[in-house]
Amino acid sequence: MSNIGHLNKPSIQVLIHGLNRHYYSIVIDYRKNELEEQMLMNLHKRNWTAGHTVEKFEDHREKNDSIVDRMFKLTQDYNERIVQQEGKMAKEVVVENVGKIDLKKHLEGCVAELMSWNIFQCLGTMLDTVVF
Repeated sequence: MSNIGHLNKPSIQVLIHGLNRHYYSIVIDYRKNELEEQMLMNLHKRNWTAGHTVEKFEDHREKNDSIVDRMFKLTQDYNERIVQQEGKMAKEVVVENVGKIDLKKHLEGCVAELMSWNIFQCLGTMLDTVVF
C-alpha cells in the first residue's frame, strides 16, 4: 500500500490565529494494487467446506431443546390470544394487538430455524458416514 500526500499551505483562518509555522495540513491518500485488493477480498471468506461441518451432538441437542421450549411458550401464548379474540370484530383485534409481538410470526420463525438446523445436521452426518 503506497501513501500519497503533500503539504498544503496554511489557510487564511490559520494565519489569523498565528499558526503559520506550527500548522501542517497533510493530505494522505492510499492506493492498492490488484493483488492487495484480491488479498483483502479473500480475508474473511468462508471455505466451501464450512457448510459441511457438523456441530457437537450435545450442543445441537441443547439448541433443539431451547428452541422447542421457546416454541412451547409461544404456542401457549398464541392459544391464549386466540381465545381472547373469539367473538371480536376484526378492527377490535387489530387495535388490541397494536404494539404486541406477533406470536404467529415468531412461531413460524422458530419452526423454520429448528427444521433448517436439523436438516443441516442430518445431511452433514450422512455425508460424513458416506465419505469417511
